[in-house]
Amino acid sequence: MPEPGRADRLGPNLVRLTAPNPGMMTGPGTNSYLVGGRELAVVDPGPADPGHLEALLAHAENAGAPIRWILVTHTHLDHAPGAADLAARTGAEVLGFAEREGFHPTRCMGDGDRLVAPGIALRAVHTPGHASDHLCWLVEEGSVLLSGDHLMHGSTVVIRPPDGDMATYLGSLERLLGLDPPLVAVAPGHGRVIGDPAAAVAGVVAHRLARERLVAHTLAAGGPRTLDELLPVVYADVGADRSPVARLSLWAHLRKLVAEGRAAADRPDEDDEAVAATVRWGPANPGPAA
Repeated sequence: MPEPGRADRLGPNLVRLTAPNPGMMTGPGTNSYLVGGRELAVVDPGPADPGHLEALLAHAENAGAPIRWILVTHTHLDHAPGAADLAARTGAEVLGFAEREGFHPTRCMGDGDRLVAPGIALRAVHTPGHASDHLCWLVEEGSVLLSGDHLMHGSTVVIRPPDGDMATYLGSLERLLGLDPPLVAVAPGHGRVIGDPAAAVAGVVAHRLARERLVAHTLAAGGPRTLDELLPVVYADVGADRSPVARLSLWAHLRKLVAEGRAAADRPDEDDEAVAATVRWGPANPGPAA
């Protein structure tokens, strides 16, 4: 399991350094990855934490390899804010999907774009769902996917509407199964390396669809409900400390059912979470989803 401050070598040109920001949403902390040999690319510099910045710089100095590039998977606060300070200290080029939430890339990268240098071959894989700007970075040597928050070991990721979208997320997950060459491993933004990517994807998709069936069944059996009326029924297995996170995922499931015509909303176009709490939902057709 990753440990903050410890450098874990995962391959000839791949090292993991974990930030000291453990928590319910981050597990042991945010994983930063250093890719390369004579020169380095840092993927997900993590939060703006001075100690983690120094750890990344110390590793580069000890390796005798300057940090030339900083890449982010997405702009959430536990993944991208460290980019600005690290770039200021190193002069490295910052790469990401787009300018957003205080993140200012020097180069925007889209699906299929590559960063190639001696010891480095990284390909961007656009995987929206958790966040619309989410990129996974494929380490072509060894076919290891640096997955950010798209896929994590032992946990499902938060889908926070409206930027997060459940249908889009499931489609992005399925896309991983078609990458060429097939993935050998997934190195996530939180937690340990996943050694069987296909099984992990199948497990997450099955879990999400099972939850969706429960939402549909509950709506069909009990008639229109508000989001907060559904929450304790659909997520009865989730502790109170995770209830706010479960509420977001429930909102995402409901939006997906409405978009597919399998449920109806009084205010289907509302994107504000506080307003969404007052929306009443009901099945468009009688009977639970298959």
